This record gives sequence, C-alpha cells and structure tokens, in this order.
Amino acid sequence: MNKFKVIKSKEQYKEYTAKLIDLCEEPSDKYEDDRELLEVLIETWERENLKNEESDPVELIKFLMENHNLKREQMMKILEISKGTLSKILSYKKGLSKNIIRKLSEYFKISQETFNRPYPIVSAANKGHKDEGMMNTPKELQVVL
Repeated sequence: MNKFKVIKSKEQYKEYTAKLIDLCEEPSDKYEDDRELLEVLIETWERENLKNEESDPVELIKFLMENHNLKREQMMKILEISKGTLSKILSYKKGLSKNIIRKLSEYFKISQETFNRPYPIVSAANKGHKDEGMMNTPKELQVVL
C-alpha cells in the first residue's frame, strides 16, 4: 500500500513538498522511489492549481516561497544572490537570469519554461516607452552621426 496519495488540498501539497525537501537531503538511494512519486504528485497538483501564478513568474516565486515556508534569507542562499538582487526581482525591477531560472527549476522541481515567461519590469530607463511594461532591460541610446 502506498503511503502517498493524489494531492487534494493545499495543506497536503505543503506537507508533500516539505517531505520531498527532507527526502532530497537524504544521500541514500533508499528513498528514490518516494522522491520520484512525490515529484510527480507535486508537479501534477501545481500544473492544475498554479495556473494564475504561472502567468507571472514573480508571483509564482512569491507563492512558492510562501507555500514552502521560505524566508528571503533562505531564498537568497538557494539562488546564490544578494538581498538587493532578490528585492529587485520581487519588486519587478530586475528580470530573472538564466542561472536563477535554472536554480528555481531545480529547487522547486518545476520546468524552466514556467519561470521563463514575459512579465512587466519597472525601470526608469523604460519610462514613457509605449511598451515600458514589458521591457526587461534598459537599452542604451545609439547615436548615429
């Protein structure tokens, strides 16, 4: 009889994600089947229940931090970034780098594509541009002589 079942509630989702994190810290292959099963159950639940959060990677990160009970300090260590960089990401002032996307994907066991979606970046350099809400990086002005 399996000790894990299809996830049907947010509480069960939180319980299983915490269990998966614990099992991933175990160096033994003894729990490999449990880890794989939990990953499938968690991914299935997230795919069905995170539809709104998926449209915005920053909101998804905030949601995942809350559901995994992660503080900013813990997230900084996971992503290997500074407090300022994390703050800029969470306040839409800095986009996600490939490296950060990779680390998020590995830690939360969610596809990289989920974090690699366009979302609005707030930047003084983009202010007034017709597409300012969707620009990810400030552009240098090019002078043609």
